Amino acid sequence: MSAATEGRLLWEPSAAMQEHSRMRAYMHWLAATHDLHFHTYAELWQWSVTELEAFWGSLWEYFEITASQPYTAVLGRRTMPGAEWFPGARLNYTEHVFRHTHPTHPAVLFQNEEQPLTPITWAELRQHVAATAAALRALGVQQGDRVVGYLPNIPEALVVFLATASIGAIWSCGSPDFGSPSVIDRFKQIEPKVLFCVDGYRYGGKPFDRRETVQAIRAELPTLAHTVLIPYLNPHARSLAAAGDDPPDATLLHWADLLAEHATDELPFAQVPFDHPLWVLYSSGTTGLPKPIVQGHGGILIEHLKAYGLHFEVQPGDRFFWYSTTGWMMWNFLIGSLLVGATPILYDGSPGFPDMGVLWQLAQETGMAFFGTSAAYIAACMKAGINPRASYDLHQLRGMGVTGSPLPPEGFDWIYQHVNPDLLLVSYSGGTDVCTGFVGGCALLPVYSGEIQCRQLGAKVEAFSEEGQPLLGEMGELVLTAPLPSMPIYFWNDPDHQRYHASYFDLFDGIWRHGDWIKITERGSVVIYGRSDSTINRMGIRMGTSDIYRAVEELPEILDSLVVDVDIPGKPSYMPLFVVLREGVNLDEELAGRLKGSIRTALSPRHLPDDIYVVPEVPRTLSGKKLEVPLKKLMMGMPLERAANADSVRNPEMLRYFVELTERLKREGKLG
Repeated sequence: MSAATEGRLLWEPSAAMQEHSRMRAYMHWLAATHDLHFHTYAELWQWSVTELEAFWGSLWEYFEITASQPYTAVLGRRTMPGAEWFPGARLNYTEHVFRHTHPTHPAVLFQNEEQPLTPITWAELRQHVAATAAALRALGVQQGDRVVGYLPNIPEALVVFLATASIGAIWSCGSPDFGSPSVIDRFKQIEPKVLFCVDGYRYGGKPFDRRETVQAIRAELPTLAHTVLIPYLNPHARSLAAAGDDPPDATLLHWADLLAEHATDELPFAQVPFDHPLWVLYSSGTTGLPKPIVQGHGGILIEHLKAYGLHFEVQPGDRFFWYSTTGWMMWNFLIGSLLVGATPILYDGSPGFPDMGVLWQLAQETGMAFFGTSAAYIAACMKAGINPRASYDLHQLRGMGVTGSPLPPEGFDWIYQHVNPDLLLVSYSGGTDVCTGFVGGCALLPVYSGEIQCRQLGAKVEAFSEEGQPLLGEMGELVLTAPLPSMPIYFWNDPDHQRYHASYFDLFDGIWRHGDWIKITERGSVVIYGRSDSTINRMGIRMGTSDIYRAVEELPEILDSLVVDVDIPGKPSYMPLFVVLREGVNLDEELAGRLKGSIRTALSPRHLPDDIYVVPEVPRTLSGKKLEVPLKKLMMGMPLERAANADSVRNPEMLRYFVELTERLKREGKLG
């Protein structure tokens, strides 16, 4: 493939698509019901971030949000942090999911590496949720209690979450690929009452028994009153002991027994305040205990209705997919598609087993309307040389979403060339902190290579200079200068909000600083360059790490890479580049020369690395992010235990590797 060009026009929506889009329907509705007339998306966005009360109030009305008690104001308090949304309203997230019930239609589709595609009807989903909610109440779970899951991306995880939310309890989940220390670090902070777990799972064709891990987790959660075992690796499992001879344990219950004992057709919905906690998500925890991020029923509800109903163009009955584990906020986002009557597709397993075609085969088999994935997966498909468009019937695929890290222009081009030349490509960026995107897609706008189409409605995103001045056409800090309903209502065990304030508001008072470098173009599109605290600054020229990775990883010999720019007092910074090579490849002078040439051509001579090192793997968090900042801190002299939390690292053995490498670089005088 020839080199891609940022800013090249790749796709434009047809006039018919624009006119029949959900975004245009909303604009027509505003004109008809509120005499508000907007001719372009830019005009609509400007109104949405200037007139916050009018905009968010219109969404409440447009999506017909159900509340047993009305709100007294849209925005009772506008400060950040501490904005108060829709005070007085009482509602329930789960109730809004079941507004779309069609008894015999599939509510959910599920597949794993061994089980073929299996539908769960709306009637079945409601029955399971009702029984689980009744069981939770029988176990003494009340509003505000925490229910946690150590579960993969399976329908049972969705059922337990919906049941938990229906009674006003608080949900939190960890993926079973997390080790016990990581799960304990998360769950112990929120003191759960009930744990739902599996005995194990399969990934990449291999079994992973997690019974000992579950026992270790249980032992460290003193508030746990009950554990519910959902047999998954072994469908007949009834025990957490390897030999199946547990001593009697009244706190260990079996999922099938629980459903049978509490079968009911009644599913009441606890009416809770708009800001009543819905779930607890967690920061990656790379530099200490993960921060428990609490988000509310109403904030998530209205934000996800906006995202799916307007920005993703999802229609009732659409099959919607996003590849995720339960340990990533995109799982929480995926199940939000139920709110608009879509059918989420849950897949548990490796995206590369038995080959890179497994998810494209799933798209064909399900008639998928929207395919969501990560930039890393697109890069892997490109490296594998596959051509989904030629191999699979993807005619029903109207949209694709990509998130997790910046999608380079080559990724944009590959999707339009090898997936579908006529689809809405939503490059999406936001975060766990808000469980949504700040910037993303719109069916009224064209797609340019390497650029995110727009800032999302209601999200007053700006690029700030170091002095706090807004920038246009230049890279700056991604900030929000107005509140969003899905911002955290608080962090757990942070009564004075010190951790909350330090996480987002320590740089610009009263303004949310997200920690990404961003450029807003003159046409309103957006480019994300990477984390702002890992930015490369060479001779005063700032560059996001994603630009380096793009230049480096386009070489077929390079499987992965990581770069850090280490500040050394009184000296020029030191920028080493770490690369993972394809098997059988050596870093000789010829490859090093081509690698530097790629960086020089794509960026500038200023951004050439000072040294290149071959490493076995790039250290990554459990959610797949490169450990740029922790490694930078380590190389600047911070002890390992303060620089990174090994329990939150997917490959923690690489931390010791980098400790030894750092010591060597210090001896060589390269780190001061």
